[in-house]
Amino acid sequence: MQGSFLRLYVHEGQRHHRQLVWEWLLETANTLGIRGGSAFHAMAGFGRHHKLSEAKFFELAGSLAVEVEFIVTDQEAQQLLSLIHREKIALFYAHIPARFGVIDPETTEPPSITRGV
Repeated sequence: MQGSFLRLYVHEGQRHHRQLVWEWLLETANTLGIRGGSAFHAMAGFGRHHKLSEAKFFELAGSLAVEVEFIVTDQEAQQLLSLIHREKIALFYAHIPARFGVIDPETTEPPSITRGV
């Protein structure tokens, strides 16, 4: 299938209507019928302000990023991005074209990355 890889970056403590944004994104995508999504907590990183943040025992929570990602059709990506915009949630995202599928061990042929191109 043709679609896209949609990755959204949020601050771990960022909230929308008292809910963590990464939780809101996953719940909203699920409600929209997107087939799956994941959230990953960063170990270290920096953003547009070029301040390096690392996960350390004594550091205050909320300074690192959470990556929320989905493999979606282009229509699903647009629907989710439009909703985020309407909800006025500020975040950075990456939208990358992707081919995706499911490996079915019951078939006689393995997946091919060149078929259907």
